[in-house]
Amino acid sequence: MNKNDIAIVDDHLLFAQSLTSLVSTFEKYNVLFHAPNGKEFITEMENRKETPDVVLLDINMPVMDGLETMAWIKEHYPHLKVLALSMDDREETIIKMLRLGARGYLLKDIHPNIFEKAIEDVLTKGFYFSDKITNTILDSIDKKDNSNELRLKDREMEFLKLACTERTYKEIADDMFLSPKTIDGYREVLFEKLEVKSRIGLVLYAIKNKLIEV
Repeated sequence: MNKNDIAIVDDHLLFAQSLTSLVSTFEKYNVLFHAPNGKEFITEMENRKETPDVVLLDINMPVMDGLETMAWIKEHYPHLKVLALSMDDREETIIKMLRLGARGYLLKDIHPNIFEKAIEDVLTKGFYFSDKITNTILDSIDKKDNSNELRLKDREMEFLKLACTERTYKEIADDMFLSPKTIDGYREVLFEKLEVKSRIGLVLYAIKNKLIEV
């Protein structure tokens, strides 16, 4: 049985070793290599003929962090599937990683069974986002994908695209020449229309429906 190769990029040696041991217990996967930061990951990629099927990428690392590494991957290996694996659950970090092309975002306290499923989903479905991160966003997005009835107004679409950037809601209000209260209204309308519960949900919807470039 051919196994899928996994690369681990994480500066915490004990965690990386534990993760390697865990992956080795999964029937379908093998750890190809471990790099302690983005710079060493790039060196590994440049010196190897084979590329990993999935990269497990930490966010906070010295020398070259996960965001910088993800930007490099987007430029040089845009089809490489990356799962962010971090303790950082801040909305702005998650959105940045999604915009850079990460296929999923996991918190490090994830259960091993869910972790294995996440790798499988990224390989077979293209994306994985845990309920803790997305509040079951993907299920509602999949329902909307099957419907042609959803139509966003021009200003709603403008707001949606701005919500997928690093701008705060106040900055979005300034960009659209609207009051923060009106922007709050747009946000709540889109939450209801798209059946999502967070700004991350808006970003995922936009990515899956190719409304923004990643």
